[in-house]
Amino acid sequence: MKIFNTKWRKLEEFKPLKQNEVKVYYCGPTVYNYAHIWNLRTFVFEDVVVKTLKFIGFPVKSTMNLTDVDDKTIRDSQKAWEDLKTFTEKYTKIFLEDLDKLGIEQADNVVPVTTLIDQMVRMINTMLRRWFAYISDDWSVYYKVSEFKKYWKFANLDLSWLKKNARIDNDEYEKDNFWDFVLWKAWKPEDWENFWEKEFEYEGKKVVLKWRPGWHIECSACNMATFGAQIDLHMWWEDLIFPHHQNEIAQTEACTRKEFSKYWMHSGHLMVNGKKMSKSLWNFYTLRDLEEKFSKENKSVLYRAIRLSFLNWKYRESIDFSFDKLQANINTIKKIDETLKNIVHAQELSKAKEYRVWVSIEFREYMQDVIWEYIYNLEEDINTPEALAVFHKFIKFINTWIAEKSLSFEEYESIFDMLDTMNYVLGILDFSILEETEIPEEILEKFEARNNAKKDKNFELADSLREQLLEAWYKIIDSREGSRLEKI
Repeated sequence: MKIFNTKWRKLEEFKPLKQNEVKVYYCGPTVYNYAHIWNLRTFVFEDVVVKTLKFIGFPVKSTMNLTDVDDKTIRDSQKAWEDLKTFTEKYTKIFLEDLDKLGIEQADNVVPVTTLIDQMVRMINTMLRRWFAYISDDWSVYYKVSEFKKYWKFANLDLSWLKKNARIDNDEYEKDNFWDFVLWKAWKPEDWENFWEKEFEYEGKKVVLKWRPGWHIECSACNMATFGAQIDLHMWWEDLIFPHHQNEIAQTEACTRKEFSKYWMHSGHLMVNGKKMSKSLWNFYTLRDLEEKFSKENKSVLYRAIRLSFLNWKYRESIDFSFDKLQANINTIKKIDETLKNIVHAQELSKAKEYRVWVSIEFREYMQDVIWEYIYNLEEDINTPEALAVFHKFIKFINTWIAEKSLSFEEYESIFDMLDTMNYVLGILDFSILEETEIPEEILEKFEARNNAKKDKNFELADSLREQLLEAWYKIIDSREGSRLEKI
């Protein structure tokens, strides 16, 4: 398997540190509001990477943090007049529900950073002892960037103009003003009751500081607590290469003196109609916004279409999102659902009419070619557009076979197995639509009345009854074998 390693800006073969466990970490959200679709695009990318690794056979163990204390969570919890724990737990629950809607598998370990305070303190004390950190005059603890000689490498930064004794205590900052960053933020009145009092050792003295963590130390502590000194793969979107991931490397390696992560993967931006997503441009959307916009669509179809919208692009590319493109993907999902239902119907006919009951050599060889090509594209740096092309081509062949009535019952079974296998990574099929549900009596009566009207050539009445059935979320499928009713 090959991936584009951000660390070296090149494609590399993926070789984990150990064969019995592949350690994968990705940054979680700051749980102070609803996740926007750029967040969700990144989580879909990470979900596909983890599932691909598992699909190929790697024994993956994954971890994600939840930032439940920082500048934004404190600020917005105060605006809501809620304590920090109640406020962040509310948005954590909403976020995890959003993941479930989009078929995103939760990490094996989902860790709120407020449970990692002692681990952060241990790491900060190690950095203080090794002179990678210092206590400032306001009693905050800062990382001393000039002491970490490799600081510039990961983000390709030039430190020749670095300002000495200049510090940034914000949790986030820009590329044109980086220098020493905060590890332990001194308490301020506007923090209210959101602080911890912990003991630190600096210049031979022990001091107790009233404090809360800076943003960057959280992920380092989460990795250290869960995985130890080293991990195999770290992921998130490209905007976090600097400062967040650069600072994670500096902190962790100052403590462990080992390479922090062997591989790094970063997804691209999400644009909306060619512009970067921004609240000021009114193109900032959450999953709830899309649910409202497409309220007439089946929710399962909508969620799978959103996921498909993200998979249609290479993960390192910027996605240009629009409502028109989402609608096109909704239509694609509906067509795929129709194919699934048609497979069931065709399989029933093949059994009833006693078609041949073996799997032909030609069919078996074709299926082997399909799965080989599908896996090949996933192993080539998670190339989901090409993997989807294989999937769509397969769907086209299925529809041709159904029309020709050329397959046996067992071959249709193989098709379902293949679709299920491909869907483990793609996550765009919903096999629950094939589950039989009892059709209400009044619906069956309308269906029979429509068929009788059609026989009597009362097409106006037949069309009227068809529309009534559609309004009740049932549709009529007419074929040479007769008519049947399906739940939409």
